Amino acid sequence: MKRIVSTDDAPAAVGAYSQATETDDMVFTAGQIPLTPDGDLLDDEPIATQTEQALDNVAAILDEAGSSLDDVLKVTVFLADIDDFEEMNDTYAEYFDEDPPARSAVEVANLPKGVGIEIEAVATK
Repeated sequence: MKRIVSTDDAPAAVGAYSQATETDDMVFTAGQIPLTPDGDLLDDEPIATQTEQALDNVAAILDEAGSSLDDVLKVTVFLADIDDFEEMNDTYAEYFDEDPPARSAVEVANLPKGVGIEIEAVATK
């Protein structure tokens, strides 16, 4: 059975989507951008800072669902500029330093609100 996950520790969903959905043993997050829970958009910050905020949002949502970054199976990273990959990857590695999940990273034409990164995750519980 599908359940909706929502937390005030990550930016609220502002469209026809949920922060995450879950089943008894899986959590699927929506893509998280570098937007603070208070609504501050970090679009002018370096990609490392944007990556940190997006991953902090993912972590908060997973926590609300009874999961964590340690339980992530797959991550998809969308970059506005693939040349930011190395800087993103260095920051990303700080969050997944042991047994990292599978990951895809792709360059896309545009991201919401003009940010440089969006990250989504699939985790177990």
